[in-house]
Amino acid sequence: MGSPCTIKTAAAGLAVGWVLGVAAAVGSAGPAHAEGPTPDTSYGIYGDPAAAAPYWRLQHFRDCGEMAVADVVGQITGNEPTEQQIATVAENTPSVSHSGSVWGPSGATKSRDLPVLLAHYGVQAAEVHTTTGDMEQDLAQGRAVIVALNDHVLWDQSGNRSKVNHFVVVTGVDPQAGVVHLNDSGIRTGRDLQVPLATFVQAWNTSNNVAVVTQ
Repeated sequence: MGSPCTIKTAAAGLAVGWVLGVAAAVGSAGPAHAEGPTPDTSYGIYGDPAAAAPYWRLQHFRDCGEMAVADVVGQITGNEPTEQQIATVAENTPSVSHSGSVWGPSGATKSRDLPVLLAHYGVQAAEVHTTTGDMEQDLAQGRAVIVALNDHVLWDQSGNRSKVNHFVVVTGVDPQAGVVHLNDSGIRTGRDLQVPLATFVQAWNTSNNVAVVTQ
């Protein structure tokens, strides 16, 4: 299986990839709710994978970054945009990291642009280089987290395992079990996908631990 999307991060100078475009009308989004997801640490899990799972959707285009944003918007506001809606917003939103739009046939989505898409829906976020420990605390405090990583490592598949090429939403970390919970739009089993912590760290290291964290 090939990579489901092509992305660029501020930390990795990847080649710009061609992506597919879609067309759909989208209305103005309302402000985000003040409350974030409720953290669940009753069993030593940082975050609340069960609460986040309903917002997972399978992507049909090379738009994993946009799908991760839609997932987080759903978690924070309860009003999740469709794939066509979020893609249309990205196609019509100027990028802050390169010329042109955030997403479209002429470019690839960068992690630096994900906060721009989130802000369109009233969700404030920042791109950071972080650690697993800090991410656990973010999840425990109800923040949503998107990370950039390598999907070949994540899915244990052959291919280039050294470059970042995919976005997923981290919904929980269970350090005692050594498991990370993800919403991964790139595969059909991606709803609350559970992967070994060591595998996640290896895949995430390809982006120098880039994450987009809501505020």
